[in-house]
Amino acid sequence: MNETAVLPRAEIGLRHFMHMVFGWMSLGLLVTGACGAYMASDPKMIVNLIRNPVLFYGLMLGELGLVMFLSAAMARMEASTAKFAFLFYAALTGVSLSTVYLVYTSQSIASTFFLTAGVFGIMAAYGYMTKTDLTAIGNLLFMALIGLVLATLVNIWLHSAAIQWATTYIGILIFTGLTAYDAQKIKALYRPGSDGTDDETKGAILGALALYLDFINLFLSLLRATGKRRE
Repeated sequence: MNETAVLPRAEIGLRHFMHMVFGWMSLGLLVTGACGAYMASDPKMIVNLIRNPVLFYGLMLGELGLVMFLSAAMARMEASTAKFAFLFYAALTGVSLSTVYLVYTSQSIASTFFLTAGVFGIMAAYGYMTKTDLTAIGNLLFMALIGLVLATLVNIWLHSAAIQWATTYIGILIFTGLTAYDAQKIKALYRPGSDGTDDETKGAILGALALYLDFINLFLSLLRATGKRRE
């Protein structure tokens, strides 16, 4: 007998919703990778981006503003607008992340991506399947994330190698934990009976955005810790 035939309707709907979440997250990563690879195909584009502080920092602020807008206004958007905004954000991230190709070898970037995918997959599966409530851990990790951001900003002026390495390894722990927490939290976004509706699509994109951010930040932390720099 087909396994899905004996599952409760809500469980089938939840599985479909989570497939949508991971599908959109994967599409976002694909767009990011494609944009980053395109920029890396001509290093002059990356150099010109870095040498133009208005464009570079404008891109950073644009990414920050867009992700905040997506998180706050998702419920009021049309589903088509949410899809476009998410993929546009992924494309902007790909452009900004292309700068790693100037610092690390392509082989190192590729190997770190697969390492990230492995860690992410294990933690996301744990967060989805565990019966333990991860809310308390998630709240602690969020507070730690705020401290990490502040320490990173301070280190822009201090240029402390010790702070840089500390934030790198703490970042790995934070985003590893947040992956499990967010995977569990996203299950709560599913509303039985919303299958096939715009609300389901927007909920899936909101969940995909959270996991996408966890993946990207975990990747960058692991790359700083293990990546081989160009000579």
